[in-house]
Amino acid sequence: MNVDLFHAPDCPNAATTRELVLDCLAEADDIVFAEHIGDYRSPSVLVDGVDVMDGGREVAGTACRLDLPTRERLLAAFAARG
Repeated sequence: MNVDLFHAPDCPNAATTRELVLDCLAEADDIVFAEHIGDYRSPSVLVDGVDVMDGGREVAGTACRLDLPTRERLLAAFAARG
């Protein structure tokens, strides 16, 4: 399973989201994590290419997201793909 964190360089929610993702990854096996910094809807977490918050695949575009992932949402996405 692949988990990707996409965020803008100065995103105020990036550090918190990164910490949450890494914490959740400690509870899962066989996961490859990658972080991408650039012009993205920020922060976005994709599990095997699917956004954990809206089910989409598009992360391009500079925007601050208000729908931040939760621990429950991340673990459910891991379980669904794992």
